[in-house]
Amino acid sequence: MRRKDHEVTDFNIMISIIDECDIIRIGLADGDFPYIVPLNFAYTADENQQIRFYIHGAMAGRKYELMQKNLKCSFELDIPLEMDCIYDKKDVTMRYKSVMGTASIRFLDGEEKQSAIDNIIMNRYDETRNFEYNKSVVKHTAVAELTVIDWTAKINPIKGGAD
Repeated sequence: MRRKDHEVTDFNIMISIIDECDIIRIGLADGDFPYIVPLNFAYTADENQQIRFYIHGAMAGRKYELMQKNLKCSFELDIPLEMDCIYDKKDVTMRYKSVMGTASIRFLDGEEKQSAIDNIIMNRYDETRNFEYNKSVVKHTAVAELTVIDWTAKINPIKGGAD
């Protein structure tokens, strides 16, 4: 990371950035070009500071096929704060918070899949926590657990110059 002064290493601050995000973007290997997909997500963090993201979708299509082919991905989450025009320095920068890294992919089945949907994914938001969803669609739904291998976080705070 070039800007070490923007690097975040405190686990709790890194988690607070994830908490503020509604979308995770995953990058999947697809020949000469990566395939990037924005997704809703939920996550867990255990006592060893191991992060696991949970995503879901159809058991068909490009995303599902690429994930089946290569059980690794990259990920990125961000929060834009504001565009900052620093007139006295004739400088412009975007203020933001971000987390990015790599993860291994594992598809969940059976009770483990149902538990992830009920206890992690549906618990992510107040609106879905007690929502009675159509459980018959679970058999046609892929649920993937992304276990974080490596990650970094960065904040370009609202103050100072871009460089």
